[in-house]
Amino acid sequence: MVTGIIGRKVGMSQVFGADGVVTPVTVLKAGPCVVVQAKTVGRDGYEAVQLGLVEERPARTNKPTEGHYKKAGVPPTRVRREVAVAPGSDPLKAGDRVLVSVFADGDVVDVIGTSKGHGFQGVVKRHHFRGGAATHGSMFHRAPGSIGASSYPSRVIKGMRAAGHMGVDRVTTRNLRVVKVDADNHLLLVRGAVPGARGGYVVIRKAVAKKPEPKPQVETKKGKRS
Repeated sequence: MVTGIIGRKVGMSQVFGADGVVTPVTVLKAGPCVVVQAKTVGRDGYEAVQLGLVEERPARTNKPTEGHYKKAGVPPTRVRREVAVAPGSDPLKAGDRVLVSVFADGDVVDVIGTSKGHGFQGVVKRHHFRGGAATHGSMFHRAPGSIGASSYPSRVIKGMRAAGHMGVDRVTTRNLRVVKVDADNHLLLVRGAVPGARGGYVVIRKAVAKKPEPKPQVETKKGKRS
C-alpha cells in the first residue's frame, strides 16, 4: 500500500460540524494516479513507487519519456512523483491505480507543495527584519545593515540573509487532519492551509511524525486545571 498520492489544490472552504463548530479546510483533488514504475530493494536498494497524475489535459513527452511510459503500459502524464510504500504491504506493479481512498476520515497527513512566488523582495518582507527607526531624522529604514567585516574575511559569509527572490520553495505542512474523503469526486478535505496557490500540484502523504491531538483543559471546582 502506498503512503501518498499526487493532487492539486482547489481552494479553501469551511465545514460545519453537527455541534455547530466551523472548521476551515483546504480542498484537494487527490488523484486518480497510476503506477508508472515500481522500485524494489533488490534492484534499486529501496522500496517505492513512481506515480503519475491522470488529468484531462494531454501530456507532451519526448522520446525517452515516451519509452518510459510505453514500458509501463500507461498513457503519459504531465506530473510524476515518487512516494514510499508501507513496509509489509502487497507489492504494486506498473499500471495499478492509486485513488484517494488510501486515506480515511480522521487520518493525519503531511502536504508537500511549492510556496507562492513573491518576486524580488527586501529583507523586511523576506526575512522579517525589524528595520530602523521611522522618526527623528533617521535615514535607516528598511536596509539590511552590516553584512560582514571589511578587513577580515573581506567577503560576505555564505548564508547571509539578504534581499532576493522570495517564494517558490518546497514547503511541507505537517500533521493536518483529514476532515472528509470524497472518493466519488476524488476530493480530500484537510483542516488548515496548505502551501501553494490554487491549482498548484501537491503530494499528500501519511504523517511521518504524527503528534497527539491537543486536549482542552477543564477547570475544576478548586480552580485547578486538569
